[in-house]
Amino acid sequence: MTEAAVEKKRFFTFKRIVILSMVFVVPLVLFGLYTAFTLTWSYSEGERSGILQKISHKGWICKTFEGELAVTTSPGVAPIIWHFTVPDPLVVDKLNAATGKAVVLHYTEHRGIPSTCFGDTGYFVTDVQAQP
Repeated sequence: MTEAAVEKKRFFTFKRIVILSMVFVVPLVLFGLYTAFTLTWSYSEGERSGILQKISHKGWICKTFEGELAVTTSPGVAPIIWHFTVPDPLVVDKLNAATGKAVVLHYTEHRGIPSTCFGDTGYFVTDVQAQP
């Protein structure tokens, strides 16, 4: 058997390895870079005030901390419920202490997050201030 015939019989040649990596590895790396970009770059940031309704730890596989804030525009008007995600456990402790009270939440908005494993919403609360 000649050397060329042995080379042809090899399954993993350099050319096939390059093709396989371009088909599988490159899209995986691009997906990871996109996910990292959406989680670090914030579309907007701001503050919302209202009554903290609840904070819960939920999810089937990926457990995240989710909360609800009742935002009222004026007394006697039905509140608007604003849903948010809390990525930091220290902020969760502050929120648990302030449940049912008036609070101001500082948040950043992240759009285009490819999975709910990072949170059910794109609003990530980063700080809490309880109101007197």
